[in-house]
Amino acid sequence: MFLYRKNADDQLWHAIGANDCPNVIGTCDVVETMYFDPSEWEMRNSEAGVWKVAGEAHFRDGTSDVDATGVTVHVKRNSRLTVNAAPEPVAKGKTITVTGKVTRANWETRKYTVYGDRHVALQFKPSGTGSYTTVKKVYANGSGALTTTVKASKTGTWRWAYYGNTTTGASMSPGDHVVVK
Repeated sequence: MFLYRKNADDQLWHAIGANDCPNVIGTCDVVETMYFDPSEWEMRNSEAGVWKVAGEAHFRDGTSDVDATGVTVHVKRNSRLTVNAAPEPVAKGKTITVTGKVTRANWETRKYTVYGDRHVALQFKPSGTGSYTTVKKVYANGSGALTTTVKASKTGTWRWAYYGNTTTGASMSPGDHVVVK
């Protein structure tokens, strides 16, 4: 199995070399998950995006066959979010300022860099509940900084959620718990 863009010669690289279908006559179904670790493989940022899947079979007689599956996949760079909700604690009805930052992996420098102008959701989970709800959506500035204000009504945990795109994966910040008195 491998990923390609324009034709089978334009490959990301062969990712799987196992013999998953020994002694099979006819159709063989293969399910594989590919993980790309830029700390182990040299990758360019331009490799993030849309790729197609193909399979290459090698036969006992020395011949081979390459077939495109028609399946499209997205190779994505990781994203990260930070959060800070202040003040802590806060009086009911007062303003809470929630800040944070959006970054994403730069495969070429092997560091996380700013990822500005992203649409990010502010989410809240009241104490005693198990799920977050989106309170509002904001855009990060050009430096990836996030900031917004909300009125304090309940004790709970605030976080940012970025839903990703075709080149960058989704992420959630850790939560910041704020007590409302």
